[in-house]
Amino acid sequence: MTTYAVHHRTIYRYRQPVKLGQHQLLFRPRDSYDQRLLDCRLVIRPEPAEIRWIHDVSGNCLTLVDFDTVSDQLQFDTTIELDHTPENTPDFRIEDYAREHPFAYADSELPDLEPYMRRHHPDDFAVEEWLAKFVAVDGRRPTGQLLMTLNEAIAEGFSYQRRTMRGTQTPAETLGLQQGTCRDFALLMMEAARALGFAARFITGYVYVADRDGPVRLGGGSTHAWCSIYVPGSGWVEFDPTNGIVGNRDLIRVGVARTPQQAIPLWGSYWGEPEDDLGMEVSVNVKTGLTSPADQPAAQHSLSSTRR
Repeated sequence: MTTYAVHHRTIYRYRQPVKLGQHQLLFRPRDSYDQRLLDCRLVIRPEPAEIRWIHDVSGNCLTLVDFDTVSDQLQFDTTIELDHTPENTPDFRIEDYAREHPFAYADSELPDLEPYMRRHHPDDFAVEEWLAKFVAVDGRRPTGQLLMTLNEAIAEGFSYQRRTMRGTQTPAETLGLQQGTCRDFALLMMEAARALGFAARFITGYVYVADRDGPVRLGGGSTHAWCSIYVPGSGWVEFDPTNGIVGNRDLIRVGVARTPQQAIPLWGSYWGEPEDDLGMEVSVNVKTGLTSPADQPAAQHSLSSTRR
């Protein structure tokens, strides 16, 4: 078991004071058998008028923040600490009927899986053309091997390129450029899996990047994205096509969703002119071991005050 501490800071800057609207954060990790939340802190400048928490349609914990002030800067600092149990090697314990692809999901699970099987870009035929290079249309092959092949094909065949522009490339754009961000690679993996009849979900969270003597991980320094695919007998198996990871090793899961748009880590609004927006700065630091509390400015809100 490893203890991770994540400090995530986002700063918005404006040309002049603007009226701040509601902002929504997705930063509280999902508690599960493989990761257990120990502490979660949120610091906001300027002081918000109200903070409340809800669960969205996918069961993610969302933080809604309202303001009644104007400011030329808005800063969010989140700190999470959690115990993490890594899955070092994939353990595909697959139901007999699903050991080879193609297969059909069980009738009892299909109604719940169908939304995650639906293509996000159904007219994007570039995905099928790409799949045809290494997946035989009429052949059968081991399910686990097929999914690992998809994951490795993206990790080894595409260049990671950090992009500050918002949004996610379509799979066709990623295939044409042969490069993208972690969000682009996750969506490509999902669309390829869905084209083959699998159910796939988008995941947002963090990746632990070891020091220079350890393995290189791409996507550090900001939030990270990957996906999970439903395999009968193994459940939702995580795949990080950016780094070629299968399982949860070095990955801190925060939110899951059907589409990338449903898993944006932070978004909000303001009243002002478009040119008032001077951009934002994002920094993410993931370390092993617990942190001491960050400097304590105006508003600190503890979401989990006891260490379990």
